[in-house]
Amino acid sequence: MKKEIQIILPEQVKYIIKTLNQAGFEAYAVGGCVRDSIMGRKPDDWDITTDASPKEVKALFRRTVDTGIKHGTVTVMLQKTGYEVTTYRIDGEYEDNRHPKQVVFTKSLKEDLKRRDFTVNAMAYHPEEGLIDLFDGIGDMEKKCIRCVGCAKERFSEDALRIMRGVRFCAQFGYTMGEETKQAAGELSENLKSVSAERIHTELIKLLISDHPDYLRIAYELGITKIILPEFDVCMETPQNNPHHCYSVGEHTLHSLCFIRADKVLRLTMLLHDIGKPLTKTTDEKGKDHFKRHPRESARLAYDILRRLKFDNDTLQKVCRLVEYHDWSIDLEDNVKISTVRRLIARIGEDTFPDMFEVNRADLLAQSDYLREEKLKKQDRLEAIYREIREKGECLSLKDLSVGGRDLLEKGLKPGKELGEILQRMFTDVLENPAHNKKEYLLKNLNQYL
Repeated sequence: MKKEIQIILPEQVKYIIKTLNQAGFEAYAVGGCVRDSIMGRKPDDWDITTDASPKEVKALFRRTVDTGIKHGTVTVMLQKTGYEVTTYRIDGEYEDNRHPKQVVFTKSLKEDLKRRDFTVNAMAYHPEEGLIDLFDGIGDMEKKCIRCVGCAKERFSEDALRIMRGVRFCAQFGYTMGEETKQAAGELSENLKSVSAERIHTELIKLLISDHPDYLRIAYELGITKIILPEFDVCMETPQNNPHHCYSVGEHTLHSLCFIRADKVLRLTMLLHDIGKPLTKTTDEKGKDHFKRHPRESARLAYDILRRLKFDNDTLQKVCRLVEYHDWSIDLEDNVKISTVRRLIARIGEDTFPDMFEVNRADLLAQSDYLREEKLKKQDRLEAIYREIREKGECLSLKDLSVGGRDLLEKGLKPGKELGEILQRMFTDVLENPAHNKKEYLLKNLNQYL
């Protein structure tokens, strides 16, 4: 079925399609790029499907890369940009809930589109023929619905990662999941155990940085987080009987995700900032819940979770630091000394400290209204102190210290561990007394740091 929808294809995509057509082959833009174009979103990349074999595609273009030749994919390079061109195919039996044992090339566009995951991703477009929509992807887009192509159980049994992709697409587009698709996802969520941590990691991040990160709730309801993030399920089942809170730990987490910008580190921080609360929960004689030292426990768990999901060390360290100190401002008195804030910046890190304000504010906004105005005023005061410190250019890390190891060696001190300890004592003094951060002063008073 053809739809009267116009899509403006990039010139390179039109060139690839025209080149294949002139050689006697069919060719269409296909999948996510078609979907995104119809939605008014800019596609991340453009994929082309064709009845030409990989060998025939390679013969038509000067520069190609065999990116997935076994599965029919050749990347055509044009002006330093790659465009994946894939031969129409029928997938064979899936062996691990993820990959087909073999693929069979076909001359039928319909057969190729039938194997795709969701109707919104199973549309093709040709600049002259227009939109090819055999499974009513447009209808589902109008209904704001994610629905599998054909039998949902078959699609999810073929590739378990599609279960997470379905939730992720709902979060990205603000869609709901079709009933049959939703039921199948719930029934087969256990199959996600066979999906690699790297694949889970990728889908989780795409969900978290979407416009609807709280759709992680759907993943919980379908039993997905039970497999990929069981610690979150415990949070969803942990109430907080405390005047500062009006949600369970998990629901508070979901709300906090919506109060912070769509940055990978910040969204991961909000996901994990209270992940240790269930392990620290105590209830006093009045029935009030307490979660003492939960930031440290949350940071410990966050480290384990991020390692398990194969996150890079830089992301892991930034998130864990933010999680460990996310509650810091609550402990500071209203008339906090500037030196106290300087010490906090040094402890948390200059690069991370500004993010802490965003994290703390998102945490507060996801709590109850109890003392909210007072908490936010304290936050404003601390941000003002931070700006004042930055404007003065005060020393906040060892690299800003006016004296370095070479200066101490020139004074006759021996290299080694003691040298670092002396610099650290100087730094501690400068945090309390910024005026002392002068080379002349520090070296003149060297004896007090020995």
